[in-house]
Amino acid sequence: MQYNFNEIEAKWQKYWAENQTFKAENNSDKEKFYVLDMFPYPSGAGLHVGHPLGYIASDIYARYKRHKGFNVMHPQGYDSFGLPAEQYAIQTGQHPAITTAENITTYRRQLDQIGFSFDWSREVRTSDPKYYKWTQWIFIQIFNSWYNKDTDKAEDISSLVAVFEKEGNASINAVCDDEVEAFSAADWKSFSDKRKQEVLLQYRLTYLAETEVNWCPALGTVLANDEIVNGVSERGGHPVVRKKMTQWSMRISAYAQRLLDGLEKIDWPQPLKDSQTNWIGRSQGASAIFKVNDHNAVIEVFTTRPDTIFGVSFMTLAPEHELVSQITTPEQKAEVEAYIEATAKRSERDRMADVKTISGAFTGAYAEHPFSKEPIPIWIGDYVLAGYGTGAVMSVPCGDQRDYDFAKHFNIPIPNIFEGVDISEEAFADKSKTVIANSDFLNGLPYKKAMKLAIYELEKLEQGEGKINYRLRDAVFSRQRYWGEPFPVYYVDGMPQMIAAEHLPIALPEVEKYLPTETGEPPLGNAEVWAWCTKENKVVHNSEINNATVWPLELNTMPGWAGSSQYFNRYMDPTNANEIFSKEAMNYWQDVDLYIGGSEHATGHLLYSRFWQKFMFDRGFVPKDEFAKKLINQGMITGTSAYILVISIFLSDNTNTKEGIERKLVLFSDGKVDKFDENLKKWIKENEPSKFILKQNMEVWNAIDVDFVDSGDNIDLDGIQNWRDSYKDAIVIREDDGSFKARRQVEKMSKSKYNVVNPDEICAEYGADSLRLYEMFLGPLEQSKPWNTAGITGTHSFLKKLWRLYFDDNGAKFTDSAPTKDNLKTLHKTIKKVEEDIANFSFNTSVSTFMICANELSTQKCTSKEVLEALAILVSPYAPHIAEELWSQLGNKESISTAPFPTFDASHLVESSKEYPISFNGKMRFKLELPLDMNKDQIEEVVMAHEKTQQQLQGRTPKKVIIVPGKIVNIVG
Repeated sequence: MQYNFNEIEAKWQKYWAENQTFKAENNSDKEKFYVLDMFPYPSGAGLHVGHPLGYIASDIYARYKRHKGFNVMHPQGYDSFGLPAEQYAIQTGQHPAITTAENITTYRRQLDQIGFSFDWSREVRTSDPKYYKWTQWIFIQIFNSWYNKDTDKAEDISSLVAVFEKEGNASINAVCDDEVEAFSAADWKSFSDKRKQEVLLQYRLTYLAETEVNWCPALGTVLANDEIVNGVSERGGHPVVRKKMTQWSMRISAYAQRLLDGLEKIDWPQPLKDSQTNWIGRSQGASAIFKVNDHNAVIEVFTTRPDTIFGVSFMTLAPEHELVSQITTPEQKAEVEAYIEATAKRSERDRMADVKTISGAFTGAYAEHPFSKEPIPIWIGDYVLAGYGTGAVMSVPCGDQRDYDFAKHFNIPIPNIFEGVDISEEAFADKSKTVIANSDFLNGLPYKKAMKLAIYELEKLEQGEGKINYRLRDAVFSRQRYWGEPFPVYYVDGMPQMIAAEHLPIALPEVEKYLPTETGEPPLGNAEVWAWCTKENKVVHNSEINNATVWPLELNTMPGWAGSSQYFNRYMDPTNANEIFSKEAMNYWQDVDLYIGGSEHATGHLLYSRFWQKFMFDRGFVPKDEFAKKLINQGMITGTSAYILVISIFLSDNTNTKEGIERKLVLFSDGKVDKFDENLKKWIKENEPSKFILKQNMEVWNAIDVDFVDSGDNIDLDGIQNWRDSYKDAIVIREDDGSFKARRQVEKMSKSKYNVVNPDEICAEYGADSLRLYEMFLGPLEQSKPWNTAGITGTHSFLKKLWRLYFDDNGAKFTDSAPTKDNLKTLHKTIKKVEEDIANFSFNTSVSTFMICANELSTQKCTSKEVLEALAILVSPYAPHIAEELWSQLGNKESISTAPFPTFDASHLVESSKEYPISFNGKMRFKLELPLDMNKDQIEEVVMAHEKTQQQLQGRTPKKVIIVPGKIVNIVG
């Protein structure tokens, strides 16, 4: 009976789908276990072999937990809003929904063929109106909330209004806008309805504000910081500039300390926790206020070193700071404006990362030092960010290297305020060794005492106070895209109004074009039916807008992280049309027990999701303020790319004329790269001696499809020349032996690198179980590891050997015979190791253990059904298709997923005897198996009576007999 993996896998995938084998119940007497994968964005390229790594690991754990008697929820869905589908719509006119649906069909087929135990009855798609209805609902809840610092949580906005009505805002301790005017209860009651709405917007957890954003003109949208790489958009590599726009923002900053504190109670990877800690950026220090000379203005700064305030020799504002235009002198205006324009072309991340470039401009204005009253020049510099702190810094060059470099570059004085410290070469930043000098009342004080006294004196002057600051800024929540969640917002007299929850979802309208409008409005501005009728509570044609009952709807859409910030909770009750989830479902599932996904989401999805979860907890919607107990970041399966060096040259018949010029590409074999100039000239001399190189452009490394490269790095030259037309007439510089070789590089699998391996091909040739085992066998889950298709033959061979334990050419081999002692020892050794490995997520060593087990049982000629049934269950989480087939062939009627996991019995590993080496004068002559419970005298009696001992001694009496029970016997003399 042959192992026909294609038939077996198709059979069981069909069985699981038809019987909903992995459907989880919301009401169960079993203990719950919730396993979650970061749901994929369904790209047009489909899956490559790197994508399933985390899914396979989570599937192993989910299947194992089912065997252990848990009610396991292992859902899957699609993060289906995204820029790629919208860009494709712009290029082709095809609606993003059509593209997305087609891509999902491909993804679903690929996921099913790998045999994942997903509960597809819980599938969600973020672009489905039935799903984003609840994303819109959450937005409304956030809008109708404020953050009460006294209770340290979000509360319904009605509680804030109640205080306003009773006593105004004097006693309110809230997270709110910086400049909120004080008012009494009488004032509040006298305010117009619009004025009240304006005031409340200053307190709401989501609000409209003019914000500095990352604007990508080519994509026509605002990008989050994590969507920008090296100063350009991650999608398409387009330039990004800083620009002020009115945007929806969310006060995630209100949760900064709680987001830090929460990291202590979740089992997440430390590097990821560190990333979030650094991103949130808590720092303790003081605010200080500097008055601007000749202007009715002040500059507030936050500093972690108020003890160094007498070392301030200049101030630096962010180029975007609102004061810059007010205080810049006419003489400096042109220079300042040019600098601001140049800075706008750089992303914040680029500015933060660039520590080498020193640039700035003097405004011509001066500030007054709070204590010395000396004038301090005010500069602008791109290393100061408008959104961090106050967008201004007091620059102390003697104590900060970046300020030091700036001062040196622009010839600004560097006063030394540190006792006994040389600052002629660099700044001094060691707080532990600081003694303050040249600082009036701070002289002679160490860092901590000087800091406290400086804060005390600033507070006396009413020009500062002690303060804790966070780098985390409020999250911009608007995108100028079509393919995203519409806001449930319409505008009356310019003020945002929420659409009542019973009228949700507000679905995306049809548009003729997916680009921004000719007047610069977002793509929804192209919609003709995009106005809200308050009388009929529905979306109507724009022509009906009348400033009475029909109002314009919001034209922006929500960002990519909106739909992924609560999907894990929606999975608990995904078909509930009346509420985001029932209390019964939420109280049963509570939170995610195991979450697996990439570390690249550390400061994006994983931070925003924690923020939303804490908000939902505050408002009583969820019982836990952290959504995932344990998180594992899987590593990456890398591909081996192939590159060739390509340059373009211009050849001519005459060095003195531009006639007869011919442009040629030159392709270099890897061995000819180091001296490519010399090798090119040699080729021209030998092959085109009448030609001259007029011009040679910069060399470029081009990736080529790895399918054209063999295991020896030899390139199929005909293949790549047919593959890429521009290579057809190229000059080819070969190796001396005539071969043409690629340079290999291990890197992330990517369609643009032509190094992806399609799992469809692997499953067709080797089977999904082989793929699953191989991906786990490659190495520890958290580490990156290179893919090598040739290596999969090892796991495929193991599965064939496993099959042969149960069947041979004549049929089934298993019997009802009792297992031998060795059979049980092998089985229970395997049970123990596999359970330990699964608990530690060491799936790679489990695969090795299975191979050892199969080899041992094969050597033992094991046919015991008792042992082979247990082995099938052990293998089932890893290779579920073959396990199901073996289980069925063993006579079982239900799916193997219902079978309890084998119980480890340590007694089968206890050795009852020991094979002793029997040595004479230190040389081993024979072995003798003896019971382990024999004492020294008994061992000596048996050994001395043995015929082989008598043969060695030949009648002699030994001088002594050395016995170490359980180890050795040595007869001396």
